[in-house]
Amino acid sequence: MNWIDIASIVFVCVTMNHLGLITAIEKHIGYEFPILDCVKCSSFWLTLLYVGMMSGQLITTLAISFIASYTAIWLELFEGYIDTLYLRLYEKIYTTSDDTASADTNNGDSESTVSKL
Repeated sequence: MNWIDIASIVFVCVTMNHLGLITAIEKHIGYEFPILDCVKCSSFWLTLLYVGMMSGQLITTLAISFIASYTAIWLELFEGYIDTLYLRLYEKIYTTSDDTASADTNNGDSESTVSKL
């Protein structure tokens, strides 16, 4: 049993969900995987399978799987925080300007800007 493999399992489970790859796969094949939709569940079960195949100790396998599941929650939160930082930085670099005429050209009166049928 290798700790790098367990960390990789957790990272893949969280990142695939975070990026929406699991949802895209489900839409493509037309079938939902409830266990894979949850980062806690997918990390727990895949770690349980991996560690269970490597060792015959049930209690140790369960403990490692629960630790992996709990770690997945924090990794998901960290990836969400990184997204927030990225979006803030993106907005600072790529500012959009709206040069088109706005709907409030008549002192905010939307009735005069919409054609009546």
